[in-house]
Amino acid sequence: MESFVFNTTKSLINQPGAIAQLADICKQHGVRKPIIVTDQGIVACGLLEKLEAVFHREDLPYACFCDIVADPPERVIYEALDLARSQGVDGVIGFGGGSSLDSAKLIALMLASGEKLEDIYGIEQAKGPRLPLMLIPTTAGTGSEATAVAIVTTGETSKMGVVTPLLLPDVAILDAELTLGLPAHITAATGIDAMVHAIEAYTSAHKKNRYSDILAKEALDLLANNILKVCQNGQDLEARQAMLLGAFLAGQAFANSPVAAVHALAYPLGGHFHIPHGLSNSLVLPHVMRFNNSHCHELYAELAPIIMGDDYIAHEDSKAVSTELIKHIELLIGNLKLCTHLRDLDIQEKDLPVLAKDAMLQTRLLQNNPRNVSEQDALNIYKAAW
Repeated sequence: MESFVFNTTKSLINQPGAIAQLADICKQHGVRKPIIVTDQGIVACGLLEKLEAVFHREDLPYACFCDIVADPPERVIYEALDLARSQGVDGVIGFGGGSSLDSAKLIALMLASGEKLEDIYGIEQAKGPRLPLMLIPTTAGTGSEATAVAIVTTGETSKMGVVTPLLLPDVAILDAELTLGLPAHITAATGIDAMVHAIEAYTSAHKKNRYSDILAKEALDLLANNILKVCQNGQDLEARQAMLLGAFLAGQAFANSPVAAVHALAYPLGGHFHIPHGLSNSLVLPHVMRFNNSHCHELYAELAPIIMGDDYIAHEDSKAVSTELIKHIELLIGNLKLCTHLRDLDIQEKDLPVLAKDAMLQTRLLQNNPRNVSEQDALNIYKAAW
């Protein structure tokens, strides 16, 4: 009998227009004054107004911190904490992309527990408790609303993670109406990010289990069958909702069967060159898969019919199937019009050794890879992506 532990979000609402329920949800969790944690992009595109309108209708007071930035540094987290404390809030709403959701998780935890970031980095270092937490993603990518992880930038280029089930929200709301205005290039990059979560969860060397496998496969079915649709027609509400659910399921999968070398090599690209996380993953994904192919081609072959759809051709040789899958993913990334070479993002070949060295610091992720990655291996993967 397979033994495993599975932690996940307590409650999920998967429905277009679901944010209309938010004030009632807050009241159900005893929240009388929440703080909304978001970024200026959400403000600029008018999404925050939709959320505020819900609170105005229900006469529920709230505070708002709107200055979350991509890959948030510690300083921003503490600024949000100071505001939340001064406003006397008793609940937290994360609204936006992964950085806003990750920040909201930490704020809900640190407001209630009084813990400091430097004391809770790593796996299950936090003691809690935390305030009630609701997360509302506006991109179908990070799956942060389903994970027990929050990532913070700790220096010029380095990142650290807080990993604890305390970060899992009380409620996640998947409302595709909030994603209808998302530009195609962001939709594409975040969608590939979600696919990476599912692929790496399915091939993880640690904690891979039957439940995470089911979730990863279902996530890939939703994501692979809808990612081109939503990039070609951003107003396709059904496809948008499918992408949100796919990203959530992928988040559930990798929250319990953790990601590996794709993420480990993506992080330095964000840290050094501020490349968005989804695009960073997309840039190295095919090359890491090709590197891993010798060690997990049977698993890749199991995913091939789900991802490739009508392009899949059955073959007894799993390595041949997995090789075709990698080619298919490269073609998909190209069809999504995402950048495919590091050199096209003003990254010089001389920068690659520094990236490889930094990638080796991501031991939390690299230990999950199906094949051991040396610094030379990382450099070779970056060269292939360059």
